Amino acid sequence: MRSDQTKKGTKRAPNRALLYATGVEKKQMKKPFIGIASSFTDIIPGHAGMRDLERHIEHGICAGGGAPFVFGVPGVCDGIAMGHSGMKFSLPSRELIADCIETVAQAHQMDGLVLLTNCDKITPGMLIAAGRLNIPSIIVTAGPMRSGMLNCEKLSLVRNTFEAVGKYQAGKITKEELSAYEMEACPGSGSCQGMYTANTMACISEALGMSLQGCATALEGTAKKKRIAYLSGEKICDLVKKDLTPRKIMTMNAFENAIRVDMVLGGSTNTVLHIPAVAHACDLKISLELFDKLSKTTPHLTNMRPGGNDMMEDLDFAGGIPAVLHEIKGKIKPNPTVTGKNIADIAKENKTCNPKVIRSTKNAYHKEGGIAILKGNLAPQGSVVKQSAVSSEMMKFTGKAVCFSSEEDAQKAIDNRKVKKGDVVVIRYEGPRGGPGMREMLSPTSAIVGQGLATSVALITDGRFSGGTRGPCIGHISPEAAEGGPIGLIKNGDKIKIDIPNRKMDLLISDKEMERRKKAFKPLPPKISTGWLYRYSKNVNNASTGAVVT
Repeated sequence: MRSDQTKKGTKRAPNRALLYATGVEKKQMKKPFIGIASSFTDIIPGHAGMRDLERHIEHGICAGGGAPFVFGVPGVCDGIAMGHSGMKFSLPSRELIADCIETVAQAHQMDGLVLLTNCDKITPGMLIAAGRLNIPSIIVTAGPMRSGMLNCEKLSLVRNTFEAVGKYQAGKITKEELSAYEMEACPGSGSCQGMYTANTMACISEALGMSLQGCATALEGTAKKKRIAYLSGEKICDLVKKDLTPRKIMTMNAFENAIRVDMVLGGSTNTVLHIPAVAHACDLKISLELFDKLSKTTPHLTNMRPGGNDMMEDLDFAGGIPAVLHEIKGKIKPNPTVTGKNIADIAKENKTCNPKVIRSTKNAYHKEGGIAILKGNLAPQGSVVKQSAVSSEMMKFTGKAVCFSSEEDAQKAIDNRKVKKGDVVVIRYEGPRGGPGMREMLSPTSAIVGQGLATSVALITDGRFSGGTRGPCIGHISPEAAEGGPIGLIKNGDKIKIDIPNRKMDLLISDKEMERRKKAFKPLPPKISTGWLYRYSKNVNNASTGAVVT
């Protein structure tokens, strides 16, 4: 066992003394040491209920023959951090989380890990750590929040708070109605109710084979979730005995399976950052082109919020990820999972309980998957759009550029109703380096939707979007403005052409004018020049690589 380096032999008497000081019993010294990396915190709804799950995981580890040790990692709630400078820390926190887990697991030579997570950057941070460490690991996601309810209307965070702000600004609802929504939209603990980034990454984790069956969609606080936590604790001890490590599970087959599931679900565009970063930690390379290739051959089979109306509870009751796998079983490649079963067998053995929630391939919502990769003279290295959340009339759009060098400036213009039909809102200097931190743009995109402009206004950015964004919003434009990308060359009034079906996005100026602007262009100076974000900006790669820090 790895942990023998900390606890075996006469020279380790001092080490054992310190372990005994924590209450470890002598018999436990012969057992594998299992770390429980917990992202519990009181301030994130998706994580506030984790203390109970920690206990169930501990019980499972003890039953499986291991010795459990809980340690903490940081977490950021993207919803609370949204729309202000705090969001700059969200994507960088992914790297901190991976580094924290690597530090604790390596310093104490743990034999295995149960990674207790739930929200946006925390789950990919933990998957990165698992790939990097390559010691037996299981992901346990704490589960989705139930939908809210007001006057017999089902509520969710994005539609009934972020978008409701835009409705209030447009005079469509009263201040009292907005206040009622904010009180009732989030009724308790759990990750936000739609197919936003947190729940998308939970589904990705299960599709990769890193979580037990049903884990991604089992609701927070339920007995089902507690049993999954217990069984994950028990199972990790079995994985240690078999030496079934993450890189034996997270193979190229696994990543392709996970991307296909993402396309079926119409998941968050943030997966285009996180999946390549997790693959990088496993010494594999995932390109943007692979997402587009798989999207073109994978149908969109669900109608999840934000683009549709179904919630995570509906997906769970319809059979969850095993049922999704079943609907595309012919495209699923064989691969081991932490369950001990092959993912192809899981796909064959399960079925859909509600074909209205998970459709068959013969009755797909769209022939292609949820995400499309656009290129062109504005995005030579690529950009990302959630095409499943774009209306048919906006799949092709040409509009007039209205440029901003920060999210705040764009938000102010949108709030003051200065963005008009036919505009393309351009938000730049919000990429991984230029932000720094590549902020999500849920506040401006939701305001556009709430004001009724989703079928007449597009938004493009070198920043990124929340999983809750819908409409013709194109992010991850690479290279970004801060590294001299073409998005920095756009001028107010320029025409921009967006063609999602043909995967193109272009600035409609001549090649000669483009070259003239490039020669004269000087990126804006860094917005932050001290602290962690400054260090991050100096070491992060651009969005087309997954914003990997090297």
